[in-house]
Amino acid sequence: MAKLRILIFGLTVTSSWGNGHATTYRGLMRGLADLGHDVWFFERNKRWYANNRDLPEPAYARVQLYRSLDEVKRTLEKQVRDADLVIVGSYVPEGIQLAEWITSTARGVTAFYDIDTPVTLANLEEKGCHYISRELIPRYDLYLSFTGGPILARLERVLGARNARPLYCSVDPVLYSPRKTKPLWDLGYMGTYSADRQAALEVFLAEPARRWVDGKMVVAGPQYPKGVKWPENVERINHVSPNKHSDFYASQRYTLNITRAEMRAAGYSPSVRLFEAAACGTPIISDAWRGMHDFFEPGSEILLAYCSEDVLRFARDLPENKRLEIGLRARNRVLQQHTGRQRAKELVSYVEQIRGRNASFRAPVVRPLTPGVRAV
Repeated sequence: MAKLRILIFGLTVTSSWGNGHATTYRGLMRGLADLGHDVWFFERNKRWYANNRDLPEPAYARVQLYRSLDEVKRTLEKQVRDADLVIVGSYVPEGIQLAEWITSTARGVTAFYDIDTPVTLANLEEKGCHYISRELIPRYDLYLSFTGGPILARLERVLGARNARPLYCSVDPVLYSPRKTKPLWDLGYMGTYSADRQAALEVFLAEPARRWVDGKMVVAGPQYPKGVKWPENVERINHVSPNKHSDFYASQRYTLNITRAEMRAAGYSPSVRLFEAAACGTPIISDAWRGMHDFFEPGSEILLAYCSEDVLRFARDLPENKRLEIGLRARNRVLQQHTGRQRAKELVSYVEQIRGRNASFRAPVVRPLTPGVRAV
């Protein structure tokens, strides 16, 4: 396997505050570095992330902040042109304009990494999307999707993606592993506030807490409105930094996974929290969606809840040895199939397939631009 020079333009890798992109990129980048590839990450210097950076300089990749699209074009043209792979992620500021330039400049493989695929497609259909357009999708060599299943065929048939491939989130087993800690809570949840998840959080955590007054619960994550009323036995933590995630999971007898509405409707959209908690050996109670069997075996490696009664039955009544077995089996599954190194291998295989179709890949090509956008 030849060493690849890989450039990634993503939302953020330096700050995990209020987003799941950072931990996803971190796991993938460490996996690529472990395989011997050279990785650069370029991040727009935004105040929100600048004030909350928990990993400004990862040891496994080079990170460069930039202030504007003009700066990127002025200083990175040679690097983009000579790279083996250039990735642009979802939610990157001025993502459309950036991609217009990259797909016209790069000689290597170009890829769009959609960490929000169902949301992206809904926005394209309803009101447009600020980081990708219908015209841009066919210009990328690869459409890497956080969501698998039927949505991949839709990307190719309806939107013209040339190679739609799954690149699910993953976990870094160096950072996420079991701890010998006595649990503080019977059930916990970690996630940034989202209006479409709040109703499920009420059913799967708040209501069980009201009905089980001796149970101890915790909700961790930023941006929850002050008006949310939690039961007295629910503790609130505003943020847990990634270096404390394993300790946090180890402090729960069970952890709860709740999926955003668009992801649940599409199916095949595992959250990074699933893999992180499983790597720590913490048993997971999750909402149900299509494709779960591709990642964990329900009843054996993960517990699926459909109502408050299901959560209470698992948390209160499941024998301790069964609880521990579920956590161990989930951890083994993750270490075999869902690490950053495994995702890195998948990504490299996609790139090699594309390069293999054309041994002379690739002379610079200027593809048709989106109407109204001028070439640089």
